Amino acid sequence: MTTIKQADFIDSIADSLQYISYYHSADFVQAMHQAYEKEPSESAKNAIAQILINSRMSAEGKRPICQDTGIVVVFIKVGMNVQWDSTMSLTEMVNEGVRQAYLNPDNPLRASIVYPPTGKRLNTRDNTPAVIHTEIVAGDNVEVIISAKGGGSENKSKFTILNPSDSVVDWVLDTIPKMGAGWCPPGVIGIGLGGSAEKAMLLAKESLMHPIDIQHLIEKGAENETEELRLELYEKINQLGIGAQGLGGLTTVLDVKVNPYATHAASLPVAMIPNCAATRHTHFVLDGSGPADLPQPRLSDWPEITWRASENTIKVNVDDISPETILEWKPGQTILLSGKILTGRDAAHKRISEFMERGEPLPPGVCFKNRFIYYVGPVDAIGDEAVGPAGPTTATRMDKFTDMMLGQLGLLGMIGKSERGPETIELIKQHQSVYLIAVGGAAYLVSKAIKSAKVVAFEDLGMEAIYEFEVEEMPVTVAVDSKGESVHHTAPAIWKKKLAVAAPVLES
Repeated sequence: MTTIKQADFIDSIADSLQYISYYHSADFVQAMHQAYEKEPSESAKNAIAQILINSRMSAEGKRPICQDTGIVVVFIKVGMNVQWDSTMSLTEMVNEGVRQAYLNPDNPLRASIVYPPTGKRLNTRDNTPAVIHTEIVAGDNVEVIISAKGGGSENKSKFTILNPSDSVVDWVLDTIPKMGAGWCPPGVIGIGLGGSAEKAMLLAKESLMHPIDIQHLIEKGAENETEELRLELYEKINQLGIGAQGLGGLTTVLDVKVNPYATHAASLPVAMIPNCAATRHTHFVLDGSGPADLPQPRLSDWPEITWRASENTIKVNVDDISPETILEWKPGQTILLSGKILTGRDAAHKRISEFMERGEPLPPGVCFKNRFIYYVGPVDAIGDEAVGPAGPTTATRMDKFTDMMLGQLGLLGMIGKSERGPETIELIKQHQSVYLIAVGGAAYLVSKAIKSAKVVAFEDLGMEAIYEFEVEEMPVTVAVDSKGESVHHTAPAIWKKKLAVAAPVLES
């Protein structure tokens, strides 16, 4: 009979969440490096380079890979012979571990969880509660798989119930392009097949906890229908040409996982959940001998990669910029931004709109006329940091506020990640504005370009407050130019054609 102590379990949860906040798993680093080595698209290769450099920096500095440190999802298998030396329930112990991890003063993690889910949506301030799945199994150990799932990728989850004779491949290939780039490709796609509606979603989420091993599967060959489906989807998704950050290229997915289950004869439930470039999960087993022993990776596991700006890169000081300047910027062009920019996300935009509806002036220091806004919710700073990891959030959530920001408040440019909707692109064209993207999954790297940060409004919103950042050569890419051309529309289409031409050659 194994006895698991309360302190050991809580410490293991807390330690593992800190661990995955700054350590990518070796299989992910290796797969991303392979993608970098073979990527012919300059824009995509640049994005992958930043992700890999950020990953190494986070491992060295023990700071979050991404500013979105996720919603905690835990899969726990409890052996039937296990006893607990605890005054707390299993759920209480998990949440106490989460609380300790996210409030750790040496590496505070961003609290992103709000409750209730509608209405006031108040931040719980410690990232609790976690989402917990528990199973009672034979044995005398406690097995835990823990992940921190970012909102950008989770928001792209899809579900359908097909007819039994329908093609899963066709549905996936039709759905992936509609997901856009908000899930920060390249990453892993998890697919749950069968069961009931809720079981399929759980199967998909569980599949993302498995190691990246598609290259091994390619080498050995498929031995069953599930493996055949994985290989077919991996090849065909990458032939879509979406590429890193949706900029067009060879690698959209690093792996495709498929988790099947028995289902009703009349049904074919299919769930699809992506994992982003900030893939974070780990696995440990408790046997009563103490807290989890998490293996420390070697920095030699990370490739030595240096990012260099492309030849068409220009340096811009946003403190001294005119609306005419941005008319010259081209889609796909790299810009190094310096100067003062404001930040704002969903909650800040909503509050700004409420001020506008009431006819009230915005708070002092909040003037968007001819300025740039960065869609970001940073991690709290430690030590001599100006700000903690501060990567972009998905820009499409701010589309509904674009007319107000450009038309009424005179905003000149926006910085985020992923594509913009057609109406927003038309507004950008109409106002001769511009939309820029920073690399999702490179939050610690981006934060090094931020030299000072101060809250100027809505401090009660926490990470969603409006900050003023002073940046120095912050790397961004022109995603939508002043003429309304979107690189997220043009580049994947170009690369899909290139890959279609190349496919017969590669197969011969």
